[in-house]
Amino acid sequence: MSTKQAVIDLAYLKEILFELLQIPSPAGFTDEIVRYTCEQLDELSIPYEITRRGAIRANLSGNTASPDRAIVSHLDTIGAMVKSLKSNGRLELVPIGTWSSRFAEGGRVTVFTDTKPYKGTVLPIKAAGHTYNEEIDTLPISWETVELRIDEMCHSKGELITLGVNIGDFVAFDSAPEISPSGYINARHLDDKAGVATVLAVAKSILDNKLTLPIDCHLLFTISEEVGSGASAILHQDVAEMVSIDTGPSAPGQSTDEYGVTICVKDSVGPFDYHLTHHLIELCKESNIPFKRDVFKHYRCDSASAIEAGNDIRTALVCFGADATHGYERCHEKTLDALGKLLLNYMMSEQMFKRDKDELGSLQDFPSLPIEME
Repeated sequence: MSTKQAVIDLAYLKEILFELLQIPSPAGFTDEIVRYTCEQLDELSIPYEITRRGAIRANLSGNTASPDRAIVSHLDTIGAMVKSLKSNGRLELVPIGTWSSRFAEGGRVTVFTDTKPYKGTVLPIKAAGHTYNEEIDTLPISWETVELRIDEMCHSKGELITLGVNIGDFVAFDSAPEISPSGYINARHLDDKAGVATVLAVAKSILDNKLTLPIDCHLLFTISEEVGSGASAILHQDVAEMVSIDTGPSAPGQSTDEYGVTICVKDSVGPFDYHLTHHLIELCKESNIPFKRDVFKHYRCDSASAIEAGNDIRTALVCFGADATHGYERCHEKTLDALGKLLLNYMMSEQMFKRDKDELGSLQDFPSLPIEME
């Protein structure tokens, strides 16, 4: 079967996505979602290894073993941690990852203590409309002006201590996923669980259709992208190309939308590899995959940590389009389908440059930019 005939199993993708969304995984609290992802790889009979902390490197074999390529998505999400136990029996929070307390307000959460979990709600410190009236509207937006109310009879710091609550307890925000009849998927933490589910669906399509990859491809699942270290410790020297999979913001001033795949040419760290980026663009054109090019100003992905760790590799970033990123996120199943088709085509494409098998080489066969120099 050809690549163009192969399809992405959207039913499988959405099933995996919903299961991923039920597993709390703020950065630093990812062991259970690592176990779940490994179980899915076992179901697909894909071999893998995990690092000491839980980053996963799965291996899909191709006709050529080296140099190879990698596709990376991340299992960790944004969340919060207990900063202090307050005298009113509520909890002060600090964020895990970069996100606004505006999106934390009203969120249902689970607090994971050393002994048991507790449910609760994040509220503004002035939350009673019948008491504070217009003061609610003038309250500043910050993590200092929200607090966590635990669903227990708890009205003092001492009662929090009795419950076993401690500074440093992880707080995971409920995902509350929902799919509309029109194909929209609403949930917290689509970043990057929708990316992870898409990668697994692509791997399933390759195996179901008995496709043979031209070169080995590693499926990398990182556990600390939201706090900056991401893919810094999961690569090996054979990888010459790495494509990061993440969310793309659909918002005013962006070309990204919720219905196709986005190829990001630059984020806040810098531009992505020219040749790899344009290879992905050409694959979209050849297979009529709806796509947009975009630049993200306030954005960092797994590629940055890989480069900063000293890996001399070509990197690119492809995204599913989502509205309200790092908030109450929404995407359409069409963007996941387009992302999956691009990844499938990329994994089935030939190595871009044979010379990339060596870390160091001569000028011979070094690529050129498609411009005429005077």
